[in-house]
Amino acid sequence: MGTEEKSPVSNNPIQRVKVYRMNDDGKWDDQGTGHVTVDYLERSEELGLFVIDEEDNETLLLHRIRSDDIYRKQEDTIISWRDPQYSTELALSFQETTGCSYIWDHISSVQRSQQFNTLNDETYHCVTGGLKQLPGQLPAVELSTLPIILKILVESGAADKLHLTDLILHDQGFFGKLMDLFRICEDLKNIGGLHLIFKIVRRIILLNSPQIFEKLFGDELIMDIIGSLEYDPEVPHIHHRNFLKEHVVFKEAIPIKDLLVLSKIHQTYRIGYLKDFVFPRAMDEATVASLNTIIHSNNAIVVSLLKDDSTFIQELFARLKSSTVSAESKKKLVFFLHEFCCLSKSLQMAQQIKLCRDLMSVGIFDIIADILRSEDKKLVLTGTDILILFLNQDPSLMRSYVTRQEGVPLLGLLVKGMITDFADDMHCQFLEILRSLLDSFTSGSQRDTIIEMFYEKHLGQLIDVITSSCPPNGAAQSVGKSAGSGGTIGSQISAKPEILLNICDLLCYCVLHHPYRIKCNFLLNNVIEKVLFLTRRREKYLVVAAVRFVRTLISRNDEHLTNHIVKNNLLKPIVDAFVVNGNRYNLLHSAVLELFEHIQKENLKILLKYLVDSFWDQLVQFENLGSIQSLKVRYEQSLENSGMKSTRNMLDSRKRTDERALEKEEEDYFNEESDEEDSASASLSKTKSVRSQPAFSNGSAASYPSSRSGGLVDYDDDEDDEDYKPPPRKQPEISNEDEETIESFGLKRKLAQKGEPELLKKHRLVKNPKGKNSVFAALCSTLSHAVLPSKKTLSSGPIVPRSSDSNKTSSEGNQEEKASVSCSSTDKETDNPRSCTSSLHGSKENRQPGRDDCPLIPPKSSPEMAVNGS
Repeated sequence: MGTEEKSPVSNNPIQRVKVYRMNDDGKWDDQGTGHVTVDYLERSEELGLFVIDEEDNETLLLHRIRSDDIYRKQEDTIISWRDPQYSTELALSFQETTGCSYIWDHISSVQRSQQFNTLNDETYHCVTGGLKQLPGQLPAVELSTLPIILKILVESGAADKLHLTDLILHDQGFFGKLMDLFRICEDLKNIGGLHLIFKIVRRIILLNSPQIFEKLFGDELIMDIIGSLEYDPEVPHIHHRNFLKEHVVFKEAIPIKDLLVLSKIHQTYRIGYLKDFVFPRAMDEATVASLNTIIHSNNAIVVSLLKDDSTFIQELFARLKSSTVSAESKKKLVFFLHEFCCLSKSLQMAQQIKLCRDLMSVGIFDIIADILRSEDKKLVLTGTDILILFLNQDPSLMRSYVTRQEGVPLLGLLVKGMITDFADDMHCQFLEILRSLLDSFTSGSQRDTIIEMFYEKHLGQLIDVITSSCPPNGAAQSVGKSAGSGGTIGSQISAKPEILLNICDLLCYCVLHHPYRIKCNFLLNNVIEKVLFLTRRREKYLVVAAVRFVRTLISRNDEHLTNHIVKNNLLKPIVDAFVVNGNRYNLLHSAVLELFEHIQKENLKILLKYLVDSFWDQLVQFENLGSIQSLKVRYEQSLENSGMKSTRNMLDSRKRTDERALEKEEEDYFNEESDEEDSASASLSKTKSVRSQPAFSNGSAASYPSSRSGGLVDYDDDEDDEDYKPPPRKQPEISNEDEETIESFGLKRKLAQKGEPELLKKHRLVKNPKGKNSVFAALCSTLSHAVLPSKKTLSSGPIVPRSSDSNKTSSEGNQEEKASVSCSSTDKETDNPRSCTSSLHGSKENRQPGRDDCPLIPPKSSPEMAVNGS
């Protein structure tokens, strides 16, 4: 074990272990219980395992952690290994699983760190016998030693890569001697030696060392290294060097004078060729990543050196702007500019933005505008690639240029390019550029200016392409024949379906990002109807694009656009296309059903009613579909809700009308100049006129038409009066004749204005200072006549007939009644009936009522109030 002592450790239960040792009989002997720690060995920088006895603090175990794969973890609580120093099996049994995991992680960490320790340590020589035989150096590079070198490379483990790299780099002439030997074997056609050299070079490359790559891919060795990789014994011989020397030509649009730039350019190309063609099968991912890093670094060096050369940049742009340069030379210059901009992505972000601004200051956008006017489609594609690179780096640079006077044509060229057939789907790149320029998530006056320019000058151009490619129904057949034969419609060219699809996508983008501007433009120019011409196309994906456009419009929930769709019946083409599609389950079927489902879920009542009312006869055949059923159910629910709402609105309006009428009557009542004398005299005159009327044999009075404005009118029984139930009071017995009199009186009081609360009428009487005494006298007189009936109080005058609607009053009982009722309604200002006064007059034997005791009944007071004395 060991005799070295360590300081006492804390009694942590997760570190508590039992130490076991396997005896000669193959059984485990318990060596004691203690606590385990990982600590440095005395007088050493190595880590080891220490187990201290928990009773006497003696060292039970001291073990130096090795880099060898000798440790095993069993059942989450046991770590065992074979100690090569003592040639015995040892094991630690932990009390807690967490303690076992903790020590196991420490052992693994120590092993990983040991692999990256100093290369001269003895630990790295314990696996491979060859390294022990040749410490510190490789064998001399000779034809006879090639097998030994290959064996060292093949048998070395992952921990030996760093040591091997150090040995190879330590020998300065290793690669030179190896390539000299390669040329000798190639001259002698020594295929065996060439195969050994191929395997050695491949193993060296797989060491994945940047220092080794720097030597291998230098200008002196790169061609020989590629030549050695031609002799792969598993594949036929391919002459990569001949291809690189004879077929690969380095073209300079502008002469590059910096030798370092030229060297990096050549090296980058050769590394890329080796990675992609020479050695793709045998490389691992780590090696490929390292080669990509070298390429990326070389690109950054080349761009940095060229952009800092002001003379080079000025000469490049001077040639691009020159009109004397040939078309072929200018084409090469454009390709060089494109590659230069692509390589700029290897720079850091700050350097990329600075380079873009420098290129803009020397006029790169003017050059691109000239490129877009070219007839060479490949050249135009290159120009759009450069614009996309600038938009990805800093979109504000291009926006600031387009808003200038000299940059205005560039926007028109982009729109023109989008609707031009380049046969290579280049219109997708124009679409991407326009989207970036019209992006609504950026702020500033530049963006607003570009949007205004697009809508005023170029949106109509895109819509015209749709209308010209999708003619109206009347000319569909004839135009279809001419378009099929010559590809033109009249004087306009029919666009490719892909172009129409991109235009529709751009319109959807505009709807989402510019809702207010698009609304005005669409409503004024009838754009929606023109876009729906796409439903007449044979291509189903164009019909789906039109449906998607309408779906995007409806998703804005804009009332004006919705009303415009309903007013112009714009969903008809979609419904027709859906019906024609029938039961075919395709993208068109799903798109239309999704549109209906959106209308139903969002409860867009206007569109819901429009759809069902206008197209249900066509949609009823699809009633088995869930979306169509939901549409119908939501429509019926909407009708029910609207009916209930209209009823409530009617009741509310009636209530508000009654309240306003009540307020008006109350106001007019208090503004009215009441004159008790006029009221009394008018009552007497009316009484006389009633008495003078002839009576029929059945006792009912004759009725004549009257020219006065406030004539007696029969009303239905007032529900308020019928429902009114006064509190029970002790009353004297009343004869039948008296009851009929009171009943008749209750009918006549309905001449007063209906619905006015009794408390308000009382309030009016209190408020009128002139009629206090008169009203009080009228109440007393009425009470005395009604409660104490006698023959003296009845007059011989006829009774005014009641309306035929009054079913509760008997005409025969009225023959014996002697009461008369008079009504007077005058308004000095408006000549409208304002008040009614009813009085019970005595017989001829009694005196005529005078001015002071004229029995006035308050307007609209109930007869029950008079009877009960309330």
